[in-house]
Order: sequence, then C-alpha cells, then structure tokens
Amino acid sequence: MIEHSKYDAVVFDWDGTMMDTTALIVKSIQHAAREMGIPVPSDEVASSIIGLDWRNALRIAVPDLPMERAMEFGEHYQAHYVPNEKRVFLFPGMAELAKELKASGVAVAVATGKSRRGLNRILETTGLTDLFVTTKTADECTPKPHPEMLEEISIETGVDKSRMVMVGDTTHDLFMAKKFGCDGIGMTWGAMRAEELLKAEPVALVKNAEELRRLLGGE
Repeated sequence: MIEHSKYDAVVFDWDGTMMDTTALIVKSIQHAAREMGIPVPSDEVASSIIGLDWRNALRIAVPDLPMERAMEFGEHYQAHYVPNEKRVFLFPGMAELAKELKASGVAVAVATGKSRRGLNRILETTGLTDLFVTTKTADECTPKPHPEMLEEISIETGVDKSRMVMVGDTTHDLFMAKKFGCDGIGMTWGAMRAEELLKAEPVALVKNAEELRRLLGGE
C-alpha cells in the first residue's frame, strides 16, 4: 500500500500504459489501409503514432491518404477497433495502483490521445470513470507532445508541476512532460522500446505496475 507518494498528482496515458491496446490499434490502422487500397504501414510505423491526435497520426502512418478522406479512414478503423475492444484488458496491476494512489490522497488523472467519446466508452466498460479526478483527450486539448493537457490538469488539481508526474509508453507522453516541466516515467510494455523512450529523458523506465508502485511510493 502506498502511504506517502513522491508526487501529489500522477497522470496516466491510456493506450499502451493503462490498457494493452497497442496491438489492436496497429491492426485497426492496417485494416483501414487495406480497406481503402493504400499502402499498409508496418507494425513499427503504426505503433509509433499511438498517442498522437488523429490527423497527425494519419500523416505519419498513411502518408498517401488524402486528408479529405480521413473521416472515411476513421470509419474503417472504428469498424475493426470497436468490436474487438472488449477483448482488450487493462495491464496487470494498473487499476489497483491507481486506486492505491487515490486512497493515499494523490490526484489521479488521464492525458490521452483518445477522443472523448472513445475514452468515455472504455472508462464505462472498465468501471473506472470515478477513479480519475480529471481526464484530458486529444479532441479537447492541443494534442501531445504539446503540454496543454498537463497545464490544464495542474490548474484543475492545484498541483504544481514540481509535484506532478506523467506516466506513458511513448515519447509523445514524455516529451509532453518535459515541455511542461514535470517528471516523466516511461512504461516499456507499450508502443515504444526502451531505447526510444530514453530519447525523451524520463526520470525512470519501468516494466510493470509493481516497479511503478515502488517508484511512486519512494521505495
């Protein structure tokens, strides 16, 4: 049990950090590309865009896609993603860790590249809606790695950046933290390898919820 956290606010990314959605996102992007008859991105390219807003993600993953057809691409993506979302699970120990943090008085929040609609749907499915003091999505704020999500969370919670940490599995999360001026912790079980995450200079890399719990608890 965490009794005294090193931080007053812990902000979690969602895809690839709280929930093991990386493979499903990749497959859904590849499915949509095939359906539209454009070059299918590799697993590495498709996973690299996780956490970005939709249009910037498409420019990287499927550069041959005309932006006026982005909505059509999104429809094909959702047709594959949504029916399979119920087969995806939270990473072991992450919900329990977030509950421990909340019980210890820490403000627990989410900053995600998901849409508000998508985040609300999965929070309802997992029953975690009331766990977070606030949540920020890419269609409500300037997308990662811009620090607006963290700026708004800091204002809403009253927690200074010196007492806040961003936990994420991509450099988009960690560069966001760096631009805001708070600590960043990289989770190595998500979309990017450790060597990629290190480019954003996180204060630590962890490979599972237990390692993260010890780090946040100051052990």
